[in-house]
Amino acid sequence: MLASEEVVLHNTVMAKLSGKDEAKAKFFLGQKVKLLEDVKNDGTYPYLAIGEVMIKKGSIGYIRTIGEFLQVIRVYEVHFLDAEAVIEVIGCREHELEALEPYRDLEAEEREWMMNHYKNKQ
Repeated sequence: MLASEEVVLHNTVMAKLSGKDEAKAKFFLGQKVKLLEDVKNDGTYPYLAIGEVMIKKGSIGYIRTIGEFLQVIRVYEVHFLDAEAVIEVIGCREHELEALEPYRDLEAEEREWMMNHYKNKQ
């Protein structure tokens, strides 16, 4: 399906942070986030026209997984619970999301819990 000439596609993967992302992720698994811009079909979703909005700006979702694209670009798989969203799960970059809860270092929390648990067993 071809896009009309009026449709302007924006390549968010290459436009911002085209270099390697920071070592530490900005969001954590299960964190509540808000979408900062409309997500439009770039042609990778076969059931909508190119340029059509899949998830609207302001939609609320939760981080499901964190992965990488080309080993340098962090992509968050976000599950949006918005009833109007065409797709419920989509990959997002850090600049496309805003945290609605404070960041928690879950690995550090688990390490601390395990150390305390180990100390109590002795």
